[in-house]
Amino acid sequence: MKIGILGGGNVGGALGVSWTAKGHEVFYGVRNPESPEMAEILAKSGGSAHAGSATEAAAFGDVIVNALPWPATKDVLTALPLAGKVLLDCSNPLLPGLSGLEVGTTSSGGEKVAEWAKGAKVAKVFNTTGFGNMEDPVYQGAAILMFYCSDDGDARRVAAMLAADTGFEPVDAGPLANSRLLEPYALLWIWLAVKGGFGRDFAFTLARR
Repeated sequence: MKIGILGGGNVGGALGVSWTAKGHEVFYGVRNPESPEMAEILAKSGGSAHAGSATEAAAFGDVIVNALPWPATKDVLTALPLAGKVLLDCSNPLLPGLSGLEVGTTSSGGEKVAEWAKGAKVAKVFNTTGFGNMEDPVYQGAAILMFYCSDDGDARRVAAMLAADTGFEPVDAGPLANSRLLEPYALLWIWLAVKGGFGRDFAFTLARR
């Protein structure tokens, strides 16, 4: 599968390296394709990835991944022709200092992304844990959870497949409006990791009786 990743930071890099190991082709759309950080990510991808502009990444990918910081998301997505493409949104609309979410309860970052990326098939996924867990999503021999939600069948299928390829246990969390649930859930993980003393080496689990 051809995957265009918007953003080459911790999340985009972790996902891209994982997917190239599974045989997917990855193109990173970043501000500075020649940066040392990008060179390191490309080296980890074993020659199966490339870097260029966001426009080039969007043209390359059958699937587009929004791994941009939230403040950059609107400007980038509204400038790209994404109609008809599956768009996986990994962003969280965090306020400075982890003081809350910019949108929530009656809307969500995922729904905003769907508004900005006109005609794209949007799924919210890869937003509820840290990049370290994307690099190694196994705890005590078991895959940790990755929730995803979407209104589109193609987007739902791709989100589940790429979550599994990353090593997660995919869990269908319903329609895209349930981004309103997944984004506060993400904020809880982030708060515990950064301010709650847990560090980043922990994950939530789903217990079934």
